[in-house]
Amino acid sequence: MAWALDLDGVVWRGTEGVPGAGEAVRLLQEAGERVLFVTNNSGRPVSDTEEKLAGLGIDALGGVVTSGMAAARLVVPGERVLGMCGPGCREELERVGAEVVRAGSGGDEAVDTVVVGFHDDFDYRGLTAGVQAVLGGARLLGTNDDVTFPAHDGLRPGAGSLLAAVVAATGATPELAGKPYGPMCELVRDLAAGTGGDHVMVGDRPDTDGRFARALGWRWSLVLSGLIGQDDLPVDPEPDTVHDDLLACVGAYLSDRERTG
Repeated sequence: MAWALDLDGVVWRGTEGVPGAGEAVRLLQEAGERVLFVTNNSGRPVSDTEEKLAGLGIDALGGVVTSGMAAARLVVPGERVLGMCGPGCREELERVGAEVVRAGSGGDEAVDTVVVGFHDDFDYRGLTAGVQAVLGGARLLGTNDDVTFPAHDGLRPGAGSLLAAVVAATGATPELAGKPYGPMCELVRDLAAGTGGDHVMVGDRPDTDGRFARALGWRWSLVLSGLIGQDDLPVDPEPDTVHDDLLACVGAYLSDRERTG
């Protein structure tokens, strides 16, 4: 079977790993499960995410899936894209043959699409370029609409907050790629193809991970190591299982599998 694991709040919080997460992934991989690391953070390149996972003792085994990868499925070779996004998203867009320009570097030539993803150098100049491009007829594509994400120092603004600024100034309705939307669902289904069983999505956000699990038709296991705490329950959509963290979730699954044979 396949497991789709969110990263922020499940495997790590900012620069710190969630205790036991590395052991949980190792147990799943040793049990022959297909483990995917599914994140709406498109800012960092996949290789950087793999390196960060390796630093926590986790071998990603080619299983990293980002909202930048999902967004790249929505553009075509030769499409001219204004990238209001980080290096990870730009890398994925260029991988499929898009021409990615940055604010102030593309001359006066019109762009076909404005892609908004997480980037920590978001500024007024870039916002102005994106707004003017959308008002000029460009399509607006967001990697995801998560307004916050958990970091080691608390909640920080996510890509959804950056996207909201463009929406507020233009009135445009963005096309969305990441969890819980269709493009990410199709990408994860493709990567999980060939694995049998009752697949599981493990996450900490009902609005993103819970809705994503329901869209996929997978089980949803909520962990309380990120955005949601015990005092926030119940949540909607209702999870199939609730655990303190990923290790507790995996331990419960493996114990049940051993008991039922």
